Amino acid sequence: KKILVLRDVLGSDVNRLSAEFVHICENDRNHRDYTRHDLHHAIRETIACFPVYRTYARVAENKINERDREYISQAIAAAKANRPDLDAELFDFLASVLSLETRGPLMDEFVMRFQQFTGPAMAKGVEDTAFYCYNRLVSLNEVGGNPGKFGTSPAEFHAYCEAVQRTHPSTMLASSTHDTKRSEDVRARVNSLSEMPGEWRETACRWAFAADRNRTDGLPDRNTEYLLYQTLPGAWPINEERMQQYMLKAVREAKQHTSWLNPDEKFETALKRFIEALFAAQDLMADIAKFAAKLAGPGRVNSLAQTLVKLTAPGVPDTYQGCEVWDLSLVDPDNRRPVDYGYRRKLLEEVKNLPVEEVIRREDEGAPKLWTMYTALQVRRELPGCFGAEGSYIPLYASGEKAQHLIAFQRGPDVITLVPRLVIGLNGEWGNTSLQLPEGAWVNRLTGEKFAGAAHSVSMLLKRFPVALLVREPA
Repeated sequence: KKILVLRDVLGSDVNRLSAEFVHICENDRNHRDYTRHDLHHAIRETIACFPVYRTYARVAENKINERDREYISQAIAAAKANRPDLDAELFDFLASVLSLETRGPLMDEFVMRFQQFTGPAMAKGVEDTAFYCYNRLVSLNEVGGNPGKFGTSPAEFHAYCEAVQRTHPSTMLASSTHDTKRSEDVRARVNSLSEMPGEWRETACRWAFAADRNRTDGLPDRNTEYLLYQTLPGAWPINEERMQQYMLKAVREAKQHTSWLNPDEKFETALKRFIEALFAAQDLMADIAKFAAKLAGPGRVNSLAQTLVKLTAPGVPDTYQGCEVWDLSLVDPDNRRPVDYGYRRKLLEEVKNLPVEEVIRREDEGAPKLWTMYTALQVRRELPGCFGAEGSYIPLYASGEKAQHLIAFQRGPDVITLVPRLVIGLNGEWGNTSLQLPEGAWVNRLTGEKFAGAAHSVSMLLKRFPVALLVREPA
Protein backbone atom coordinates (compact mmCIF):
# COMPACT_ATOMS: atom_id res chain seq x y z
CA LYS A 1 0.00 0.00 0.00
CA LYS A 2 2.93 2.33 0.59
CA ILE A 3 4.20 1.54 -2.91
CA LEU A 4 0.72 2.35 -4.21
CA VAL A 5 0.58 5.82 -2.64
CA LEU A 6 4.22 6.54 -3.49
CA ARG A 7 3.33 5.87 -7.10
CA ASP A 8 -0.16 7.35 -7.41
CA VAL A 9 -0.41 10.04 -4.71
CA LEU A 10 3.12 11.09 -3.71
CA GLY A 11 4.87 10.42 -7.00
CA SER A 12 6.14 13.98 -7.49
CA ASP A 13 7.89 13.87 -4.09
CA VAL A 14 9.59 10.60 -5.00
CA ASN A 15 10.65 12.12 -8.31
CA ARG A 16 12.25 15.05 -6.51
CA LEU A 17 14.21 12.78 -4.18
CA SER A 18 15.24 10.67 -7.16
CA ALA A 19 16.51 13.75 -9.02
CA GLU A 20 18.64 14.72 -6.01
CA PHE A 21 20.00 11.19 -5.71
CA VAL A 22 20.87 11.24 -9.43
CA HIS A 23 23.07 14.31 -8.84
CA ILE A 24 24.70 12.60 -5.85
CA CYS A 25 25.53 9.50 -7.89
CA GLU A 26 26.78 11.54 -10.86
CA ASN A 27 29.38 13.09 -8.55
CA ASP A 28 30.55 9.70 -7.28
CA ARG A 29 32.67 7.74 -9.75
CA ASN A 30 31.65 4.40 -8.27
CA HIS A 31 27.93 5.01 -8.73
CA ARG A 32 27.54 7.30 -11.72
CA ASP A 33 26.48 4.51 -14.09
CA TYR A 34 23.15 3.76 -12.42
CA THR A 35 20.11 4.79 -14.44
CA ARG A 36 17.50 7.22 -13.16
CA HIS A 37 15.03 4.33 -13.29
CA ASP A 38 17.17 2.23 -10.93
CA LEU A 39 17.66 5.10 -8.50
CA HIS A 40 13.96 5.93 -8.49
CA HIS A 41 12.93 2.36 -7.69
CA ALA A 42 15.62 1.92 -5.04
CA ILE A 43 14.46 5.05 -3.21
CA ARG A 44 10.79 4.15 -3.49
CA GLU A 45 11.34 0.62 -2.21
CA THR A 46 13.44 1.82 0.72
CA ILE A 47 10.81 4.36 1.76
CA ALA A 48 8.10 1.70 1.50
CA CYS A 49 10.13 -0.64 3.73
CA PHE A 50 10.82 1.96 6.42
CA PRO A 51 9.65 0.46 9.75
CA VAL A 52 9.01 3.80 11.49
CA TYR A 53 7.76 7.22 10.54
CA ARG A 54 11.20 8.76 10.25
CA THR A 55 14.74 9.00 11.54
CA TYR A 56 16.22 12.05 13.24
CA ALA A 57 19.77 12.34 11.95
CA ARG A 58 21.21 15.75 12.85
CA VAL A 59 23.03 16.53 9.64
CA ALA A 60 24.55 19.82 10.75
CA GLU A 61 26.12 18.10 13.76
CA ASN A 62 26.99 14.91 11.87
CA LYS A 63 25.11 12.86 14.50
CA ILE A 64 22.79 9.89 14.22
CA ASN A 65 21.87 7.53 17.03
CA GLU A 66 22.21 3.77 16.87
CA ARG A 67 18.48 3.16 16.85
CA ASP A 68 18.08 5.23 13.70
CA ARG A 69 20.99 3.39 12.09
CA GLU A 70 19.18 0.15 12.84
CA TYR A 71 15.95 1.43 11.27
CA ILE A 72 17.86 2.35 8.11
CA SER A 73 19.53 -1.06 8.05
CA GLN A 74 16.16 -2.80 8.41
CA ALA A 75 14.66 -0.79 5.55
CA ILE A 76 17.65 -1.40 3.28
CA ALA A 77 17.68 -5.14 4.01
CA ALA A 78 13.97 -5.45 3.27
CA ALA A 79 14.29 -3.35 0.09
CA LYS A 80 17.14 -5.58 -1.15
CA ALA A 81 15.03 -8.67 -0.54
CA ASN A 82 12.02 -7.17 -2.33
CA ARG A 83 14.01 -5.94 -5.33
CA PRO A 84 16.72 -8.48 -6.21
CA ASP A 85 16.63 -7.05 -9.74
CA LEU A 86 18.38 -3.91 -8.45
CA ASP A 87 22.10 -3.86 -7.61
CA ALA A 88 22.65 -4.48 -3.89
CA GLU A 89 25.58 -2.04 -4.00
CA LEU A 90 23.15 0.74 -4.90
CA PHE A 91 21.16 0.08 -1.73
CA ASP A 92 24.38 -0.02 0.30
CA PHE A 93 25.38 3.37 -1.06
CA LEU A 94 21.95 4.78 -0.21
CA ALA A 95 22.33 3.39 3.33
CA SER A 96 25.73 5.04 3.76
CA VAL A 97 24.27 8.41 2.72
CA LEU A 98 21.24 8.12 5.03
CA SER A 99 23.47 6.99 7.93
CA LEU A 100 25.83 10.00 7.43
CA GLU A 101 28.73 7.67 6.65
CA THR A 102 29.14 9.32 3.24
CA ARG A 103 28.92 13.09 3.38
CA GLY A 104 28.69 16.02 1.02
CA PRO A 105 26.57 19.18 0.43
CA LEU A 106 24.17 17.41 -1.94
CA MET A 107 23.90 14.47 0.41
CA ASP A 108 23.03 16.60 3.43
CA GLU A 109 20.08 18.15 1.63
CA PHE A 110 18.97 14.73 0.39
CA VAL A 111 19.05 13.22 3.90
CA MET A 112 16.94 16.05 5.32
CA ARG A 113 14.32 15.71 2.58
CA PHE A 114 14.30 11.91 2.86
CA GLN A 115 13.67 12.09 6.63
CA GLN A 116 10.83 14.56 6.15
CA PHE A 117 9.19 12.38 3.52
CA THR A 118 9.09 8.92 5.13
CA GLY A 119 6.49 10.12 7.67
CA PRO A 120 3.84 11.15 5.09
CA ALA A 121 4.54 7.93 3.17
CA MET A 122 3.84 5.89 6.32
CA ALA A 123 0.70 7.88 7.16
CA LYS A 124 -0.75 7.73 3.65
CA GLY A 125 0.26 4.17 2.85
CA VAL A 126 -0.44 2.44 6.15
CA GLU A 127 -2.89 4.46 8.22
CA ASP A 128 -4.90 5.93 5.35
CA THR A 129 -4.84 2.86 3.11
CA ALA A 130 -3.83 -0.47 4.66
CA PHE A 131 -5.79 0.25 7.84
CA TYR A 132 -8.97 0.48 5.74
CA CYS A 133 -8.25 -2.87 4.10
CA TYR A 134 -7.20 -5.12 6.98
CA ASN A 135 -10.44 -5.57 8.90
CA ARG A 136 -9.75 -8.47 11.26
CA LEU A 137 -10.57 -6.29 14.30
CA VAL A 138 -10.88 -2.66 13.28
CA SER A 139 -10.32 -1.23 16.77
CA LEU A 140 -6.65 -2.20 16.31
CA ASN A 141 -6.34 -0.13 13.13
CA GLU A 142 -5.40 3.10 14.86
CA VAL A 143 -2.92 5.85 14.13
CA GLY A 144 0.45 4.73 15.45
CA GLY A 145 -0.93 1.29 16.19
CA ASN A 146 -0.07 -2.17 14.89
CA PRO A 147 -3.02 -4.42 14.00
CA GLY A 148 -0.56 -7.30 13.73
CA LYS A 149 -0.25 -7.26 17.53
CA PHE A 150 -3.43 -8.67 19.02
CA GLY A 151 -3.70 -7.84 22.71
CA THR A 152 -1.27 -6.99 25.51
CA SER A 153 -0.69 -8.92 28.73
CA PRO A 154 -0.66 -7.15 32.12
CA ALA A 155 3.08 -7.87 32.41
CA GLU A 156 3.75 -6.23 29.03
CA PHE A 157 1.60 -3.26 30.01
CA HIS A 158 3.46 -2.71 33.27
CA ALA A 159 6.87 -3.07 31.60
CA TYR A 160 5.88 -0.46 29.02
CA CYS A 161 4.63 1.99 31.67
CA GLU A 162 7.82 1.57 33.68
CA ALA A 163 9.86 2.33 30.57
CA VAL A 164 7.78 5.43 29.80
CA GLN A 165 8.20 6.73 33.35
CA ARG A 166 11.94 6.15 33.09
CA THR A 167 12.52 7.63 29.63
CA HIS A 168 9.56 9.83 28.56
CA PRO A 169 7.57 10.87 31.66
CA SER A 170 6.17 13.93 29.87
CA THR A 171 4.97 12.15 26.73
CA MET A 172 1.41 12.86 25.62
CA LEU A 173 -1.22 10.21 26.34
CA ALA A 174 -3.99 10.58 23.76
CA SER A 175 -6.86 8.16 23.23
CA SER A 176 -8.69 10.22 20.58
CA THR A 177 -7.53 12.96 18.21
CA HIS A 178 -8.77 14.69 15.06
CA ASP A 179 -7.11 11.90 13.09
CA THR A 180 -8.23 8.73 14.88
CA LYS A 181 -10.06 6.24 12.67
CA ARG A 182 -12.75 5.79 15.32
CA SER A 183 -13.15 7.40 18.73
CA GLU A 184 -11.88 5.90 21.98
CA ASP A 185 -15.39 4.81 22.99
CA VAL A 186 -16.11 3.14 19.64
CA ARG A 187 -12.84 1.20 19.95
CA ALA A 188 -13.73 0.23 23.52
CA ARG A 189 -16.90 -1.40 22.22
CA VAL A 190 -15.33 -3.09 19.21
CA ASN A 191 -12.58 -4.48 21.47
CA SER A 192 -15.28 -6.52 23.20
CA LEU A 193 -15.83 -8.54 20.02
CA SER A 194 -12.48 -10.22 20.66
CA GLU A 195 -13.96 -11.80 23.79
CA MET A 196 -16.91 -13.39 22.00
CA PRO A 197 -15.54 -14.84 18.74
CA GLY A 198 -18.10 -17.64 18.47
CA GLU A 199 -21.13 -15.45 19.07
CA TRP A 200 -19.72 -12.69 16.89
CA ARG A 201 -19.06 -15.07 14.00
CA GLU A 202 -22.61 -16.37 14.21
CA THR A 203 -24.03 -12.85 14.42
CA ALA A 204 -22.04 -11.43 11.51
CA CYS A 205 -22.93 -14.43 9.33
CA ARG A 206 -26.61 -14.03 10.23
CA TRP A 207 -26.54 -10.38 9.19
CA ALA A 208 -24.69 -11.21 5.97
CA PHE A 209 -27.21 -13.92 5.10
CA ALA A 210 -30.13 -11.56 5.73
CA ALA A 211 -28.55 -8.78 3.67
CA ASP A 212 -27.31 -10.95 0.81
CA ARG A 213 -30.26 -10.12 -1.43
CA ASN A 214 -29.25 -6.44 -1.27
CA ARG A 215 -26.03 -6.98 -3.23
CA THR A 216 -25.66 -5.70 -6.79
CA ASP A 217 -23.65 -8.02 -9.05
CA GLY A 218 -21.87 -9.38 -5.99
CA LEU A 219 -21.07 -5.92 -4.64
CA PRO A 220 -20.05 -4.71 -2.14
CA ASP A 221 -17.26 -7.22 -1.43
CA ARG A 222 -17.21 -9.21 1.80
CA ASN A 223 -14.30 -7.29 3.30
CA THR A 224 -16.16 -3.99 2.97
CA GLU A 225 -19.30 -5.64 4.33
CA TYR A 226 -17.37 -6.91 7.38
CA LEU A 227 -16.09 -3.40 8.11
CA LEU A 228 -19.71 -2.23 8.03
CA TYR A 229 -20.80 -4.91 10.50
CA GLN A 230 -18.11 -3.98 13.03
CA THR A 231 -18.86 -0.29 12.67
CA LEU A 232 -22.62 -0.57 13.27
CA PRO A 233 -22.52 -1.88 16.88
CA GLY A 234 -19.36 0.11 17.58
CA ALA A 235 -20.97 3.46 16.77
CA TRP A 236 -24.58 2.57 17.60
CA PRO A 237 -26.95 4.40 17.48
CA ILE A 238 -25.96 5.68 14.05
CA ASN A 239 -28.25 6.90 11.29
CA GLU A 240 -28.04 6.03 7.63
CA GLU A 241 -26.59 9.38 6.55
CA ARG A 242 -23.57 9.10 8.85
CA MET A 243 -23.02 5.49 7.87
CA GLN A 244 -23.16 6.33 4.16
CA GLN A 245 -20.63 9.14 4.61
CA TYR A 246 -18.29 6.97 6.67
CA MET A 247 -18.37 3.94 4.38
CA LEU A 248 -17.82 6.06 1.27
CA LYS A 249 -14.73 7.58 2.85
CA ALA A 250 -13.54 4.16 4.07
CA VAL A 251 -13.74 2.45 0.67
CA ARG A 252 -12.09 5.37 -1.10
CA GLU A 253 -9.27 5.39 1.41
CA ALA A 254 -8.85 1.62 1.03
CA LYS A 255 -8.26 2.11 -2.72
CA GLN A 256 -9.24 -1.49 -3.43
CA HIS A 257 -12.35 -0.93 -5.53
CA THR A 258 -12.58 2.85 -5.73
CA SER A 259 -10.56 5.87 -4.63
CA TRP A 260 -10.60 9.65 -4.36
CA LEU A 261 -8.55 9.95 -7.55
CA ASN A 262 -10.44 7.27 -9.52
CA PRO A 263 -13.94 6.80 -8.11
CA ASP A 264 -15.74 3.70 -9.34
CA GLU A 265 -19.39 4.66 -9.77
CA LYS A 266 -20.62 1.08 -10.07
CA PHE A 267 -19.03 -0.01 -6.78
CA GLU A 268 -20.04 3.11 -4.88
CA THR A 269 -23.64 2.91 -6.11
CA ALA A 270 -23.84 -0.75 -5.10
CA LEU A 271 -22.51 0.11 -1.63
CA LYS A 272 -24.97 2.98 -1.26
CA ARG A 273 -27.92 0.78 -2.19
CA PHE A 274 -26.70 -1.97 0.13
CA ILE A 275 -26.65 0.41 3.11
CA GLU A 276 -30.03 1.88 2.17
CA ALA A 277 -31.58 -1.59 2.07
CA LEU A 278 -29.89 -2.51 5.35
CA PHE A 279 -31.43 0.43 7.19
CA ALA A 280 -34.80 -0.22 5.57
CA ALA A 281 -34.92 -3.82 6.87
CA GLN A 282 -36.64 -3.40 10.24
CA ASP A 283 -36.04 -6.94 11.49
CA LEU A 284 -32.35 -6.78 10.65
CA MET A 285 -31.93 -3.35 12.25
CA ALA A 286 -33.69 -4.61 15.37
CA ASP A 287 -31.21 -7.50 15.52
CA ILE A 288 -28.29 -5.09 15.13
CA ALA A 289 -29.71 -2.83 17.85
CA LYS A 290 -30.09 -5.80 20.21
CA PHE A 291 -26.51 -6.93 19.65
CA ALA A 292 -25.20 -3.36 20.03
CA ALA A 293 -26.98 -3.11 23.39
CA LYS A 294 -25.10 -6.21 24.52
CA LEU A 295 -21.79 -4.46 23.74
CA ALA A 296 -22.74 -1.11 25.27
CA GLY A 297 -22.25 -2.05 28.94
CA PRO A 298 -18.87 -3.79 28.57
CA GLY A 299 -17.81 -1.04 26.18
CA ARG A 300 -18.54 1.61 28.80
CA VAL A 301 -16.53 -0.25 31.43
CA ASN A 302 -13.67 -0.53 28.94
CA SER A 303 -13.97 3.22 28.33
CA LEU A 304 -13.82 4.03 32.04
CA ALA A 305 -10.79 1.77 32.48
CA GLN A 306 -9.08 3.36 29.49
CA THR A 307 -9.88 6.86 30.75
CA LEU A 308 -8.58 6.30 34.28
CA VAL A 309 -5.41 4.61 33.04
CA LYS A 310 -4.76 7.49 30.65
CA LEU A 311 -5.24 10.02 33.44
CA THR A 312 -2.95 8.28 35.93
CA ALA A 313 -0.33 6.33 33.96
CA PRO A 314 3.10 7.84 33.17
CA GLY A 315 2.72 10.76 30.78
CA VAL A 316 0.53 13.80 30.32
CA PRO A 317 -3.12 13.00 29.50
CA ASP A 318 -4.85 14.67 26.57
CA THR A 319 -8.63 14.77 26.08
CA TYR A 320 -9.97 15.37 22.57
CA GLN A 321 -12.93 17.69 22.14
CA GLY A 322 -16.19 16.07 23.17
CA CYS A 323 -14.65 13.00 24.80
CA GLU A 324 -15.40 14.21 28.33
CA VAL A 325 -18.55 12.05 28.03
CA TRP A 326 -19.26 9.02 25.83
CA ASP A 327 -18.33 9.89 22.26
CA LEU A 328 -19.14 7.50 19.43
CA SER A 329 -17.62 9.46 16.58
CA LEU A 330 -15.97 7.92 13.57
CA VAL A 331 -13.19 9.34 11.42
CA ASP A 332 -12.84 12.96 10.30
CA PRO A 333 -15.10 14.84 9.52
CA ASP A 334 -17.45 12.91 11.81
CA ASN A 335 -15.23 13.62 14.82
CA ARG A 336 -15.14 17.35 14.10
CA ARG A 337 -18.84 17.86 14.68
CA PRO A 338 -19.69 20.79 17.00
CA VAL A 339 -19.31 19.92 20.69
CA ASP A 340 -22.04 20.87 23.16
CA TYR A 341 -19.82 22.33 25.88
CA GLY A 342 -22.83 23.87 27.60
CA TYR A 343 -24.20 20.41 28.24
CA ARG A 344 -20.86 19.22 29.59
CA ARG A 345 -20.51 22.21 31.94
CA LYS A 346 -24.02 21.63 33.29
CA LEU A 347 -23.43 17.90 33.77
CA LEU A 348 -20.11 18.54 35.50
CA GLU A 349 -21.69 20.88 38.04
CA GLU A 350 -24.32 18.25 38.72
CA VAL A 351 -22.04 15.22 39.10
CA LYS A 352 -19.86 17.05 41.62
CA ASN A 353 -22.71 16.80 44.11
CA LEU A 354 -24.20 13.42 43.24
CA PRO A 355 -23.76 10.15 45.16
CA VAL A 356 -21.92 7.60 43.08
CA GLU A 357 -25.06 5.49 42.64
CA GLU A 358 -26.78 8.46 40.97
CA VAL A 359 -23.73 8.99 38.74
CA ILE A 360 -24.08 5.40 37.55
CA ARG A 361 -27.84 5.74 37.13
CA ARG A 362 -27.16 8.59 34.71
CA GLU A 363 -24.69 6.58 32.65
CA ASP A 364 -26.62 7.19 29.41
CA GLU A 365 -25.77 10.88 29.83
CA GLY A 366 -22.05 10.14 30.14
CA ALA A 367 -21.92 10.99 33.85
CA PRO A 368 -19.58 8.12 34.88
CA LYS A 369 -16.92 9.11 32.36
CA LEU A 370 -17.09 12.80 33.25
CA TRP A 371 -16.95 11.95 36.97
CA THR A 372 -13.90 9.73 36.46
CA MET A 373 -12.13 12.42 34.47
CA TYR A 374 -12.96 15.21 36.91
CA THR A 375 -11.88 13.18 39.95
CA ALA A 376 -8.61 12.01 38.42
CA LEU A 377 -7.66 15.53 37.34
CA GLN A 378 -8.41 16.78 40.87
CA VAL A 379 -6.04 14.15 42.27
CA ARG A 380 -3.33 15.10 39.77
CA ARG A 381 -3.63 18.73 40.85
CA GLU A 382 -3.57 17.91 44.56
CA LEU A 383 -0.65 15.45 44.36
CA PRO A 384 1.61 16.58 41.50
CA GLY A 385 4.60 14.85 43.10
CA CYS A 386 3.05 11.46 42.39
CA PHE A 387 3.02 12.17 38.69
CA GLY A 388 5.45 13.62 36.17
CA ALA A 389 9.21 13.05 36.05
CA GLU A 390 9.59 13.10 39.82
CA GLY A 391 6.92 10.45 40.36
CA SER A 392 7.23 6.68 40.28
CA TYR A 393 5.36 3.76 38.80
CA ILE A 394 4.93 0.54 40.76
CA PRO A 395 2.98 -2.42 39.29
CA LEU A 396 0.54 -4.10 41.65
CA TYR A 397 -0.59 -7.67 41.05
CA ALA A 398 -3.76 -9.31 42.29
CA SER A 399 -3.97 -12.94 43.37
CA GLY A 400 -6.77 -15.39 42.84
CA GLU A 401 -8.78 -16.95 40.02
CA LYS A 402 -9.51 -13.69 38.14
CA ALA A 403 -6.16 -11.96 38.77
CA GLN A 404 -5.48 -11.54 35.04
CA HIS A 405 -8.63 -9.43 34.75
CA LEU A 406 -7.21 -6.62 36.93
CA ILE A 407 -4.74 -3.88 36.08
CA ALA A 408 -3.45 -2.04 39.15
CA PHE A 409 -0.53 0.28 39.75
CA GLN A 410 0.74 2.81 42.27
CA ARG A 411 1.88 6.32 41.37
CA GLY A 412 4.27 7.79 43.89
CA PRO A 413 3.55 6.89 47.51
CA ASP A 414 -0.05 8.05 47.59
CA VAL A 415 -2.12 7.07 44.51
CA ILE A 416 -3.37 3.67 43.30
CA THR A 417 -5.33 2.90 40.13
CA LEU A 418 -7.46 -0.22 39.71
CA VAL A 419 -9.30 -1.11 36.50
CA PRO A 420 -10.79 -4.33 35.06
CA ARG A 421 -9.88 -5.80 31.70
CA LEU A 422 -11.61 -8.35 29.46
CA VAL A 423 -14.89 -7.49 31.16
CA ILE A 424 -17.15 -9.83 29.16
CA GLY A 425 -15.14 -12.83 30.30
CA LEU A 426 -15.10 -11.44 33.83
CA ASN A 427 -18.90 -11.14 33.87
CA GLY A 428 -18.78 -9.18 37.12
CA GLU A 429 -17.56 -12.20 39.09
CA TRP A 430 -14.20 -11.72 40.82
CA GLY A 431 -14.42 -14.87 42.93
CA ASN A 432 -11.55 -15.10 45.42
CA THR A 433 -9.41 -12.48 43.63
CA SER A 434 -7.78 -10.06 46.06
CA LEU A 435 -5.29 -7.20 46.09
CA GLN A 436 -2.86 -6.28 48.84
CA LEU A 437 -2.98 -2.53 49.49
CA PRO A 438 0.19 -0.88 50.86
CA GLU A 439 0.29 0.24 54.45
CA GLY A 440 -1.84 3.24 55.35
CA ALA A 441 -5.42 4.43 55.16
CA TRP A 442 -6.82 4.71 51.64
CA VAL A 443 -9.92 6.44 50.31
CA ASN A 444 -11.50 5.71 46.94
CA ARG A 445 -11.98 9.20 45.57
CA LEU A 446 -14.62 7.97 43.13
CA THR A 447 -16.89 6.54 45.83
CA GLY A 448 -15.71 7.90 49.19
CA GLU A 449 -15.11 4.39 50.57
CA LYS A 450 -12.18 3.85 52.94
CA PHE A 451 -9.84 0.86 53.04
CA ALA A 452 -7.00 -0.09 55.35
CA GLY A 453 -3.60 -1.17 54.09
CA ALA A 454 -4.32 -4.89 53.89
CA ALA A 455 -5.56 -7.55 51.49
CA HIS A 456 -9.02 -6.79 50.10
CA SER A 457 -11.26 -8.69 47.73
CA VAL A 458 -11.37 -6.97 44.36
CA SER A 459 -15.15 -7.40 44.34
CA MET A 460 -15.31 -5.09 47.39
CA LEU A 461 -12.82 -2.57 45.95
CA LEU A 462 -14.90 -2.28 42.77
CA LYS A 463 -18.34 -2.88 44.28
CA ARG A 464 -19.81 0.59 43.84
CA PHE A 465 -18.03 1.82 40.71
CA PRO A 466 -16.38 -0.07 37.81
CA VAL A 467 -12.93 1.48 38.42
CA ALA A 468 -11.16 2.73 41.53
CA LEU A 469 -8.80 5.61 42.31
CA LEU A 470 -7.34 5.23 45.79
CA VAL A 471 -5.54 8.07 47.59
CA ARG A 472 -3.61 7.61 50.82
CA GLU A 473 -5.00 9.77 53.60
CA PRO A 474 -2.56 11.91 55.59
CA ALA A 475 -1.36 10.29 58.78
